[in-house]
This record gives sequence, structure tokens and C-alpha cells, in this order.
Amino acid sequence: MITFTYSQLMAWLAAFLWPASRLLALFATAPFFNHSSIPVTAKVGISLLITIIIAPNLPAMPDAGIATATGLFIMAQQIVIGGVIGMTVQVVFATVEAAADMAGLQMGLGFAQLYTGSMDGSTDVLSRFMNLIAVLAFLTIDGHLQVLGVLIDSFYRVPITATPISAVGLHTMVEWGATIFSAGLLLSLPVVIALLIVNLALGVLNRAAPQIGVFQVGLPLTLTVGLLMLQWMTPNLMPFFSRLFSMGMDALTRVIGGLA
Repeated sequence: MITFTYSQLMAWLAAFLWPASRLLALFATAPFFNHSSIPVTAKVGISLLITIIIAPNLPAMPDAGIATATGLFIMAQQIVIGGVIGMTVQVVFATVEAAADMAGLQMGLGFAQLYTGSMDGSTDVLSRFMNLIAVLAFLTIDGHLQVLGVLIDSFYRVPITATPISAVGLHTMVEWGATIFSAGLLLSLPVVIALLIVNLALGVLNRAAPQIGVFQVGLPLTLTVGLLMLQWMTPNLMPFFSRLFSMGMDALTRVIGGLA
């Protein structure tokens, strides 16, 4: 007859729940994994399956009960670590959406809104379109597998212990967030510059010939020019996205190193 003690049961449970907490936090915050079209049961099931696979090879767990204050503190830390990893990757997609917002505002598409469940609100059509392209590019270069690989590697670089994580990683993630503005502006720059030239030309035309009615032709013209610029940019987006995802993985490595 096989027997085991209560302390052994708690140790086995902790060795499973603590890694699962980090994985579940990633699936709740990382792009593609947190998409509303993926059922919650599927997310939880995949997280638990990955935990069962990697748990036997993880470093030794701390000697603390999972229901104790120390055990709850460790679980909270795993949730924070998984959430930080997911939010670091989310910055890449936020950059793409910020670029689309800047371009859409200049094109006059700011009024065209679509409801998106992943953001729990509405977003403009151009942001939705660019985000879809970014997700497809992310899957094309196996970005989802790279993120999972980085997360599994984080169990060795930031092992599950009762020692508080360092705040350096959090500062690194905040600094990486500045990419939303710099890279987003760089991505939207061709559309913004082209539409700026169009608006300047319309302003000069309005002063030279007010009877033409610039306000009637302004919106169709800026929308047409913006769509033509997007058509010209779309084939060249993949190299930009690849470089952006590569920067995201480098930032993810620095964040995890800062948490250790």
C-alpha cells in the first residue's frame, strides 16, 4: 500500500501550482495567448499541460507550505513574473496599434470604431487591421513558441524562491514601454508625412481658390492618399515587424535578468 504524508502532498501540490501560476499569468497578459477567441478552458488546459511537462525538471522548490503566508507570497511573485513577461511582449503590439492610431487620425478614420473583446472596448478600424497583420507576422516567425521558451528558461534564471524579485526588471519594462511612442511614430511616419503634405496643399488651395470647396474634397482626398500609402507600406511591414519582435525578445531577456 502506498502511503504519503500531508507535508509530502503539500510539497507536490506546491511544485505544480507555483509554476502553473506563472504560466497562467503569461496566458492572461501576453498577446495572442490572451485573445478572447481562445476559450478560457483551453488556456487553462494548455497551461496545466505545459506545467506537467516541465515541472519534473525545474529547480528545487522552497520548503514552504502552499497555504502559508510564505507560500502565498511565492505564488504572488510567480503571477507578477508571468504578468511582467506578458506585458513586455504586449508592448510590441501596442506599438503597432499606436502607429495605426496616428495614421488613422490623420486619414480621418478616427470615427470608424470597432468593438474588440481583447481590449474590452472599441478601437478604430485601422488599428484592428494592423494588429491582425502583426499577429500573423508574430505566428509566422514562431514568436509564440519563442515566448514560451523564454518563459520556461525564466524558471532557471528567476527560480521559484521566497526571495523577493528585484525591481530592476520592472524599471527595464517601463523603459521598454517608451518604444510605443518612438517605434510607433517611425512606423506611421510615411502616412503622416504624406497626409501632412496633402493638408498643406489643401490649405494653399483654399487660400488661392476658396470657391473650390476644400472641406468637401479634403476628407476623400486624405482618405485616398492614406489608403494608397498603406497599400505601398504593407508589403514592407514584415521586415519592420521582424526587427520589432527581435527587439521585444531582447527586452524580454533584459527584463528577466533584471528580475533575478
